[in-house]
Amino acid sequence: MTDTNPLANPLLADTDLPDFTAIRPEHVVPAMEQAITAHRSAIERISAEGSTDFDAVVLASERADFDLSRTWSPVGHLASVADTPELREAHAEGQALMTAYLMEAGQNRDHYAALERVEERKDFSIFSPAKKRAVELALQGFRLAGVALEGEARQRFLDIGVELSDLSVKFANAVLDATEAWTEHVTDEAALAGVPDSDKVILAAYAQEKGLDGWLITLRQPSVLAILLHAKDRALRERVYRANATRASDEAEDSSFDNSDRIERIMALRHEAAGILGFEDAAARSLETKMATDAQEALSFLADLGTRARPMAEKELDEARAFAREHLGLDTLESWDQNYVAEAMRRTLHGVDQEALKAYFPLPKVLAGTEALIERLFGVRLVAHEGVAVWHPDVIYYDLLDADGSVIAGVYLDLFARAGKRGGAWMDVCRSRFRDGNRFHLPVAYLTTNFAPPAEGRPSLLTHNDVVTLFHEFGHVLHHILSEVDLPSIGGISGVEWDAVELPSQFMENFAWDKATLIGLSGHVETGEKLPEAMFDRLLAARQFQAGLALLRQVEFATFDLTLHRDYDPAGGARVNETLAAVRKAVAVLHPPAWNRFAHAFTHIFAGGYAAGYYSYLWAELLSADAFELFAHADIAGGGGTAFRREILAVGASRTAAENFSAFAGRAPEIDALLRTKGLIGGLAA
Repeated sequence: MTDTNPLANPLLADTDLPDFTAIRPEHVVPAMEQAITAHRSAIERISAEGSTDFDAVVLASERADFDLSRTWSPVGHLASVADTPELREAHAEGQALMTAYLMEAGQNRDHYAALERVEERKDFSIFSPAKKRAVELALQGFRLAGVALEGEARQRFLDIGVELSDLSVKFANAVLDATEAWTEHVTDEAALAGVPDSDKVILAAYAQEKGLDGWLITLRQPSVLAILLHAKDRALRERVYRANATRASDEAEDSSFDNSDRIERIMALRHEAAGILGFEDAAARSLETKMATDAQEALSFLADLGTRARPMAEKELDEARAFAREHLGLDTLESWDQNYVAEAMRRTLHGVDQEALKAYFPLPKVLAGTEALIERLFGVRLVAHEGVAVWHPDVIYYDLLDADGSVIAGVYLDLFARAGKRGGAWMDVCRSRFRDGNRFHLPVAYLTTNFAPPAEGRPSLLTHNDVVTLFHEFGHVLHHILSEVDLPSIGGISGVEWDAVELPSQFMENFAWDKATLIGLSGHVETGEKLPEAMFDRLLAARQFQAGLALLRQVEFATFDLTLHRDYDPAGGARVNETLAAVRKAVAVLHPPAWNRFAHAFTHIFAGGYAAGYYSYLWAELLSADAFELFAHADIAGGGGTAFRREILAVGASRTAAENFSAFAGRAPEIDALLRTKGLIGGLAA
């Protein structure tokens, strides 16, 4: 029998940080059962008291939510970075409990009524903006959770929420399993001609993991990029591209992970749930909480970008085809050739050799430079904290110190690709900032990437794209840990409109193209020499290389996502492959093979928070480009970094995203800076 004593279950411990070394799969379900019971009891007390006092209702609700989140957050995180069959089973059971309860809690009319009583106070209008916003967003959340539903519709909405949660977990697990399932064992090094030595070291390490000699090609990100960017063997590139592009689909070699039926069911349920709430479609429901007023506004924004980018993209494609014929002997440019040709063009036409660049970006140097950048911009210091319990030996924990030396936050960094870890890069919340009477909880974040690990005594070497990724995720982290809002529901990234949540992350990306910053964090892995200015100048000159193609690709993904959710027809089903093909015909200039199954591993929209919201990346890039251009031209009173921290990072969702941007910039956002960044218009800001 599992001991349910809170003292014996680390997930229930009232500690500042989780004890990851003590958490076991068998702790998950008992902890969630107790945490849910405690939350339900707390909400019942709050609702029954009949109070209109902010602290008695809203603050007490925040406290109950904080305690529940503190228990679940480590479980959800471990499921993404330390997957095992036992943890997966426990996580699935805990997720089912959590989802069912949150659906129930979202329809708690007594709790909703308690919040309404606070809003109806005669003096509510003179509450602080943060307090008013917390109440307003909480009430909106109840309405979108179906608090007003009756009878069968109410129960059906609950059932849909539980099933959707289960499907999203299974979708993500299928992608992870399909990623790990495919390998190609190489024993003849000649087959890897063109692949840099640093990448071959990684592939050799993958082989050693499996007790094999030679090299093992996998579908982990460092492996896929090594082959598609560098391998001279065209047939090998095709095999890896095909395996990666058909993961978790009916076209995969192993179709046991096929997500086709899950996609159909997810789309049907999302549409049905939106209809129950009175929305025309799932896109309309999603846009209810975003800056864009409706799907048409977002689609028009995307169409405008696509129209502007298409001539450039067509020219770039013609140039790539010509280069492939003249320099590489390729009469056709296939999908598995595109990255290989682009990399050759960067080397030949722009003098940018990504492999040579990597040597200047050993991870320890990059981290030190990132710490220096954050201190210079925002007046805070990241200091490594030894002895914190972590889930893997590679994980680093940092304290964040303010200018006076006080610890104000923390962040875990888990940077290397490995078995049992979901691909990609992301930030998530471990603990929210919460001032609860005399108790002050510091914000803590997780920052996760899948960089190539150290090998053969050398540190991890980052590509320039990796540096961009690190800065991007640190932008999210800073949004969370530099919050000065004491209510978790509107502090950091919580409550921020989803199409604005990428503003800080994309703002930070710009510093990866700043000469002083990039050269400052560089140091050759063998000599320590800084990145030569000539290499930086070539890199910067190539920043807009194939920018039209890259922009059209993002427009394609975002348009597909919105169209899929807006135009879903219950009679015809999701028609996901047909919808994607139609969007590509209208938007793209590059057309992958008919067997490409990109959507089947599109976890952003089927297992993440971006359903009918993937356009947010481009929407927020408009905001970030405009903000950075203002920052770079020192048009912000009080200093750019200080103003950005004060008006964007510190305030979270205590104001609307539009109000935050206006407070920072002194005006509404404008598109010209984004167009300049993409090379679609010339000139500099006035």
